Amino acid sequence: MLRILFSPRVMVLHLLAVGALVVCGLLGRWQLGVFEDSGRPRSAQDPAPVAVSTLTLPGKHLTSDLVGRKVTAEGSYDASRQLLVAGRDEGLWILTALDLGDGTAIPVVRGAVSAPGEPATAVPEGKVTVTGRLQASESADSVPRRVRKLPEGQVLTVSSAELINRWQGVRLRDGFVVATAQSPAPAVAAAPVPAPPPTEPGGLTWRNLAYAAQWWIFGLFAVFMWWHFVRDAVRGAKAAPGAGAEPGGGSGGDPGPGPGSGGRPSPAAV
Repeated sequence: MLRILFSPRVMVLHLLAVGALVVCGLLGRWQLGVFEDSGRPRSAQDPAPVAVSTLTLPGKHLTSDLVGRKVTAEGSYDASRQLLVAGRDEGLWILTALDLGDGTAIPVVRGAVSAPGEPATAVPEGKVTVTGRLQASESADSVPRRVRKLPEGQVLTVSSAELINRWQGVRLRDGFVVATAQSPAPAVAAAPVPAPPPTEPGGLTWRNLAYAAQWWIFGLFAVFMWWHFVRDAVRGAKAAPGAGAEPGGGSGGDPGPGPGSGGRPSPAAV
């Protein structure tokens, strides 16, 4: 049995089966990786900053293609309209309304502090130019509620609907800006808050998943063919000795005297 399995002809079958199985497995895994990557968001083009007033309007929702865009905003901060956003990895976000001077304002995340009352929470005076990225208004369910009861002056989400109720008497533009730079720079800078760039939603390419399954089926078929050929080789080798046997059993015994041998018949024959 082992002599058959390790014969040169069958060893070639072993090597071919292993090679086909490895190649098909790797190609299938590659196609599966392409399928998985197709579902991930992709980085979109990141154009130069534009004025925030050209992208947002009061009472008009921010579209998804504008989220993450670089914007600039010029105006003055309203010290009476500032909140701290709790439950964030960076600490407490400093959220201040920036009066754009045209009767509208937009919320700006100026940075983050570890505790209320830090010097960085002081509102800068005078005209400022803020550069940052535009973000969509958050919903109440978009941020995990890590704090059940918030102190006065703190919120859990940057929601335009909630801010309109809190900051009455101002026309707020939808969304908010996460500041990345400010001119002139504040006397005490807060910790920066990361602002994700714009992304495009990915679309799953189901064709690549079908290709992956196809390669793995090819690998299983190669295993089946290997088993089929090896089985035939073993059966053929077992049947070979019987095919060369002599007719009549080939016992090699004395056939006895033939006709005309001249021998006397035995008494039993008489």
